[in-house]
Amino acid sequence: MIRLHHCHQTRSMRTLWLLHELGVPFDVVVHPFDRSLRTRDYLALNPAGRVPALEIDGRVLWETGAIAEYLCERHPEAGLGRMPGDPERGDWLVWVHFAETVSQHSAALTQQHVVLYDDAMRSPVVMRLEAKRLEKCYAALEGRLAGRDWLVGSGFSAADVGVGQALYMARHFARTESFPALAEWYARIAARPAFRRSLPPEGADLLYRRDFYEAWDG
Repeated sequence: MIRLHHCHQTRSMRTLWLLHELGVPFDVVVHPFDRSLRTRDYLALNPAGRVPALEIDGRVLWETGAIAEYLCERHPEAGLGRMPGDPERGDWLVWVHFAETVSQHSAALTQQHVVLYDDAMRSPVVMRLEAKRLEKCYAALEGRLAGRDWLVGSGFSAADVGVGQALYMARHFARTESFPALAEWYARIAARPAFRRSLPPEGADLLYRRDFYEAWDG
């Protein structure tokens, strides 16, 4: 039994997408993005009070990079991992975990634009700095993707899933038009059926109510 605890438009989308790519049976428990993640029952699953929490093989895993490694090693036949001894293993690990480098800046911007309820709490300086840091991440990805279809040379993998979901969130705060290789790569992954199945369903309560959030000037 595999059960994913998930909130729409959060990092848990990364695990949801990967599960769809793997084609394995699983259940999803959708939680609202609110204090329900701080209940005693949920904290027993993920003591940080965040998503994802993945119930699998009689244990609970959290942290999307660790989950990606575990699932890919559990299902090597899917070809989404690069196993120990594979010459691409190091590159694959770097890009699987680079997803969090991108996501930390998106998380800071989500807090600034979405979570804080009073304008007095928001910082135009933080908004601009974090958006610029996202653009630096974009530049790193642009360099990697120039002349490539996927982040790892031999083909699509869980690295593309992780970074692709991070970019899904980041695009709410920093535009990709100046990064053509990145934009083309994102178009390829966004066309995948498993990506589309991981998106919030119609009528879902969304974290992001706008397609793009401009830096706020106070």
